[in-house]
Amino acid sequence: MAGKLEGKVAFITGAARGQGRSHAVRLAEEGADIIAFDLAAPIDCVPYPLPGPEDLDDTVREVEAVGRRVVARIGDVRDPAAVAAVVKDGVAQFGRIDIVLPNAGIAPHRHDETDPAAVWDQVIGINLTGVYHAVHAALPTMIDGGEGGSIVLTSSIAGLTGRGGTGNGSWEAYTASKHGVVGLMRTWANWLAPHSIRVNAVHPTGVNTPMVVNESLPEFFAKRPETAHALTNLLPVEVIEARDVSNAIAWLVSDEARYVTGVSLPVDAGFSAK
Repeated sequence: MAGKLEGKVAFITGAARGQGRSHAVRLAEEGADIIAFDLAAPIDCVPYPLPGPEDLDDTVREVEAVGRRVVARIGDVRDPAAVAAVVKDGVAQFGRIDIVLPNAGIAPHRHDETDPAAVWDQVIGINLTGVYHAVHAALPTMIDGGEGGSIVLTSSIAGLTGRGGTGNGSWEAYTASKHGVVGLMRTWANWLAPHSIRVNAVHPTGVNTPMVVNESLPEFFAKRPETAHALTNLLPVEVIEARDVSNAIAWLVSDEARYVTGVSLPVDAGFSAK
């Protein structure tokens, strides 16, 4: 049986591991070919290990294991030329782009941040400006193709609430970036509707990936216990799985959601209802 994304091509940033890899595999299971992009290198403000080239290779293997094709490249979403290059390579291979998932993001939460201005620049550059670069690199192909498409931006519960705010530089930057993503989603939904390109955002709670499950975040919460209490879910689960977010995205980008656009979709175990 053909998947609901058969013949589609998805461009995914932050695809080396975590949610990005999960999205790539989930969409491939539904028949999509994948253009995968990731920095695959450390960033100085991030206290937890980031993926390397071998992780992006694993994503390629997992996509190919379900029978789909993949173009994978290493580069920085803050560099518009690098983003344009991977899109060019992907379009040369597959001939189209139907889905864009600008998923790349960092959350460098430290309780003892010493240079909040530098952290601000890096977080906003990756989490917000990187989203802008990814979407604008793909849009000419999508618009010229004349067949519509779907864009799903990865925001966060931090894009729906200010809970957990401490005046810490990294937390402020992360929350601002994820609120900014919602603004992009809404303005793009209006702009692109005449082209039948839908734009939505997902807002996960904590997800069982290295961004959340690492040594630095418990240390942050230990120093700021009021923050940990503020960031609990309504349902009795500490974190959700990346696959839970991928399932929501697989629906949003499919024809089953063909009239859903301009929506912020929480995948948050009830967090935003508290």
